[in-house]
Amino acid sequence: MEELGFESLLGEMRESFESGRTRSLSWREAQLKALLKLFQEKEEEICKVLKEDVGKSYVEAFRDEVGVVTKNLNSSLKDLKTWMAPERVSLPLVTFPARAELVKEPLGVVLVFSCWNFPIGLSLEPLIGAICAGNAVVLKPSEISPATSEFLANNLSKYLDNKFVKVIQGGPQVGEKLLELKWDKIFFTGSPRVGRIVMTAAAKHLTPVAVELGGKCPAIVDSLASSRDRKVAMARVAAGKWGSCAGQACIAIDYLLVEEKSASVLVELLKTAVKRSYSGPENMTRIVNKQHFQRLSSLLKDQEVAKSVVHGGSLDSTNLIIEPTILMNPPLDAEIMTEEIFGPLLPIITLKKIEDSIKFIRARPKPLVIYAFTNDELLKRRIIEETSSGSVTFNDAIVQYALDTLPFGGIGESGIGKYHGRFSFDMFSHKKPILRRSFLVEIPFRYPPWDERKLQLIRRVYQFDYVGLILCFLGLKR
Repeated sequence: MEELGFESLLGEMRESFESGRTRSLSWREAQLKALLKLFQEKEEEICKVLKEDVGKSYVEAFRDEVGVVTKNLNSSLKDLKTWMAPERVSLPLVTFPARAELVKEPLGVVLVFSCWNFPIGLSLEPLIGAICAGNAVVLKPSEISPATSEFLANNLSKYLDNKFVKVIQGGPQVGEKLLELKWDKIFFTGSPRVGRIVMTAAAKHLTPVAVELGGKCPAIVDSLASSRDRKVAMARVAAGKWGSCAGQACIAIDYLLVEEKSASVLVELLKTAVKRSYSGPENMTRIVNKQHFQRLSSLLKDQEVAKSVVHGGSLDSTNLIIEPTILMNPPLDAEIMTEEIFGPLLPIITLKKIEDSIKFIRARPKPLVIYAFTNDELLKRRIIEETSSGSVTFNDAIVQYALDTLPFGGIGESGIGKYHGRFSFDMFSHKKPILRRSFLVEIPFRYPPWDERKLQLIRRVYQFDYVGLILCFLGLKR
């Protein structure tokens, strides 16, 4: 592809898109079915490259990526015809006879940048949405997951219509060259730093952008009346921190907020959950590379931070494994509490009362997700009404990502745009309003010359006062 030059490649894809082939339901369904076939025939190979790139076990790879994408494909195939159908829109009576609808049309040729931590899911979920909407797509996988990138490049061209779906491999320089071109939309998953670069480049062409970033996702844990609830909550907290890619996920719990009076009990339950599920390297995804390992290790080198470790903390630089680590009240100005951790280190911050967690969260950038483990309905309502985040999940963690009927995305520094299921289709579509009027009825007071009577008639139109409109038109009073 590179020998063609990216500009020539984009020109060819635009020409192919203009043929209108991607607009048909049959073309879109054929691509989705081809992806399903790819997953059926290549499941073992997919899990193998995920193991090679990020150290995921077969079960974790299937649960978090293969299964999620397969489910997305099946639900998209079931609902695609409904998504594509025009939406009827109600009109005010004064426009009679008229009708209106929203027609969904593809944006054109779109660019997708995926991330390394879920390199299959974060590549194919937006790709599926773009295909469902009838677009041509260029996918740029992350160079940090080279085996998966190679797999996608070798296989998508075999299973999908190669005129409309391309995979381009490479590092930051390739990404920069792609950003110089004019796309019809750019979808980016990654860090806020690179997200700003993408948005700056897109602004040159006024290209619309969706950026899925991250941030420090807090989990609020109140005292919980039942010992069983506390035990289940800590098991789910452990899964929300260490259960997916060893915390190397934008939706992973970044830190806990707990009450002082219940902190010791919750910590012991959390230690038990860690020992039960995440002891031993076979149950923990490794850190993706030496650079990220060193970054995470450096967070623990701060003396005050090191003092706060109450569990774990061991580092295996040979195998890039960091033991699940719990820290109690590290300094709030330390890097571990000011930057997204993106790894298996879990700070716990104690508060006098759990309601103080709302003020704590509001004082920081808006997170991608707020998790809260509580049965207190008043606290739940306050979290919903008094905080701002991409989403809120009560009494669990991470599971919301796998639900196609819920949109996924951030707000503020945690991201722009929502996708998953129907929301992915909408993200890559333009809803074009269509108004159809008849010549049968004409409204003379819409035209000059103006006078007081026409003003009164127009005023009643905007007030939806149709009785008054008729009386005024007839020269009558109420």
